Amino acid sequence: MSLLFDDEAPGPVHPAGTAPNLPAPRPGTPLAERMRPRVIDDLVGQEHILGPGQPLRKAILRDKLRSLILWGPPGTSKTPLARVVANTTRARFVPFSAVLSGIKDIKGVMAAAEALRRTTGQRTIVFVDEIHRFNKAQQDAFLPRVEAGDIILIGTTTENPSFEVNAALLSRSKVFVLKALGEEAIRAVLQRALADAELDDVPPAVDADALDAIARHANGDARAALNLLEFAGATAPRLNGAAHVTLASLGTTLERRALLHDKTGEGHYDLISALHKSMRNSDTDASVYWLARMVEAGEDPLYIARRLARFASEDVGNADPRALGVTIAAKDAVHFLGLPEANTALAQAAIYLANAPKSNAVYKAYNAAAADAHAMVAEPVPLHLRNAPTRLMKELDCGKGYQYAHYAPDAVTDMTCLPDSLKGRRYYTPTDRGEERTLKRPGPPEGEPGR
Repeated sequence: MSLLFDDEAPGPVHPAGTAPNLPAPRPGTPLAERMRPRVIDDLVGQEHILGPGQPLRKAILRDKLRSLILWGPPGTSKTPLARVVANTTRARFVPFSAVLSGIKDIKGVMAAAEALRRTTGQRTIVFVDEIHRFNKAQQDAFLPRVEAGDIILIGTTTENPSFEVNAALLSRSKVFVLKALGEEAIRAVLQRALADAELDDVPPAVDADALDAIARHANGDARAALNLLEFAGATAPRLNGAAHVTLASLGTTLERRALLHDKTGEGHYDLISALHKSMRNSDTDASVYWLARMVEAGEDPLYIARRLARFASEDVGNADPRALGVTIAAKDAVHFLGLPEANTALAQAAIYLANAPKSNAVYKAYNAAAADAHAMVAEPVPLHLRNAPTRLMKELDCGKGYQYAHYAPDAVTDMTCLPDSLKGRRYYTPTDRGEERTLKRPGPPEGEPGR
């Protein structure tokens, strides 16, 4: 199969499957491994970076790659894309595993790459699977050779490279984001496997609705879809000796899937962000959905409860003072009941917060006061606000001029309680939403600074 397409200029390439580093999979290996893409057009669902005319496609086919990081969720063909590069390039291709390789291995490969380029001019492509698992020292070992041009680094990661890849290495690499595959792309992968005559252990008959169910159940992961197809074929009933996969024959296999969720990874923060912003937008249904996504994926329920409590004070505040109590009650329910019984307590709190009137006045007030606390001179507490439990303190005028609020009409005096440099400063400005409207106060005295 030709690797040249449309406007892509000819480049030095290997025929498909001939790269010495990537031999054809042996019979008996898992279906997902045997179906790994070997040429660029086998890669589906990533047309935004690999479609005709896209820069990455051109760079691969012309053998003109520079260092790059492939970032995306599991099953989006990050490693297969690197294999396509191996099949296409005339550079020396060295695969690394971040799980198995140490600093000594890296230094050895770097030295060999430098010597190879100095003596023959040939480049070395170093492929690092799961580069986020390398520590800073290991990543730093690549940097001199990347800078010198001795190696081209290709790293894959499921984690945000902004946090997991050294800044110096990241600045010398181009990041390409691979997307979770849509159902149509997953279906295409499955159909290609079913049409492959060499795969005699793939079920010859799969009903359309069963194929759709597998594609949907895979959750954007091509590897998971192929594993499920292989399992379905192995367990499906036989008719005249041939397997026939139906929706019914999938049975309990599709009853419950493992939801993609990493409690410490990017998805963890994306989901809690989605919940927080849905509640802030008063979208009840979205709030319940994102909450359920986290709970069903195994998120720590106390983490969720903590975030709900934070939201109650940050985004609802005194517009509904009961909101904080509702979230603390939900936290207590998690302690008392545990999951799954406490899932409704969390949902009740999330629904309450989504429907509560919103105010970030408390949040803004604290941030403004904290900024002044750091920026201004730390003035002593005014004398009239100090206690005077001893004779000496009374002689120093501690407590002198203090006005006991309960003696004043409405229990409000004109006494100043801020330091002199902050006199009249206004941090808390209640909104007109919910119960916060009852906390409205007159503005600062005429001529005094306000905020």
